[in-house]
Amino acid sequence: MTLNLQTRYSVHPNDFKKYDTSEIRDHFLIEDLFVSNQITGVYTLEDRLIVGGIHPVSEPLQLETADQLKAEYFLERRELGIINVGDTCTVSADGETYELQHKEALYIGRGVKEVTFHPSKSGKAYLYFNSAPAHTSYPTKKVTQENAEVVTLGSLENSNHRTIYKLLVNSVVETCQLQMGMTLLKTGSVWNTMPSHTHDRRMEAYFYFDIEESNPVAHFMGQPDQTRVVWMKKHQAIISPPWSIHSGAGTSNYTFIWGMAGENLDYGDMDGVSPSEMR
Repeated sequence: MTLNLQTRYSVHPNDFKKYDTSEIRDHFLIEDLFVSNQITGVYTLEDRLIVGGIHPVSEPLQLETADQLKAEYFLERRELGIINVGDTCTVSADGETYELQHKEALYIGRGVKEVTFHPSKSGKAYLYFNSAPAHTSYPTKKVTQENAEVVTLGSLENSNHRTIYKLLVNSVVETCQLQMGMTLLKTGSVWNTMPSHTHDRRMEAYFYFDIEESNPVAHFMGQPDQTRVVWMKKHQAIISPPWSIHSGAGTSNYTFIWGMAGENLDYGDMDGVSPSEMR
């Protein structure tokens, strides 16, 4: 088996208030996403999103089904979004091959039976993925940064000047409920998603990269009046339940990938929280 899939259960916000640092990390943080010649992931019961990493080094990796899915093949009832955070490599989907360069994305729809991830020439292929349940099938589509919907927000004065690349969103590619994109912070900016927000209709997962080992990110989560911090390193992801904020502050600028699943595809469906309201 090349697929190692763990299960994480939903957490009630009242229980979350009682968690210490270790419990928060155990429930929400995903630390070891990239294991050589393996597909590693977490099946979270928060909207049943799967968050994972693919690291083919010396051999191609097949996307196999998992016991949690009770499905004949992985995408029998699911869709898949992939963003390349490593060197150029290729992905095959039912016989068609797609080359993914660094920070390019690929959407694979429900019903695709055979998906293969091929190593890069350097052995440094790192593919981050999210997968959500799907009710219908949409075509496989590659999305580059040039194809993305691009928005620039924030300012250097507020330390949150950033460019958002909406890669796998409904204005760019047809999906059932999955949305994914990438946010690049400008030099001198460290805050993401500030002012913060929640959205009860959707959950979210963050994946951090473009980070030096000596420059971790402090990720903030919890209800707006019950916030907690999780220190995160390069190539780590974190699950954010619908009731939780999801913001971060780095010790330098960085890049992160956001992925969402839930009731709608409305990117603007957010319940804003003023920084003065945070506790």
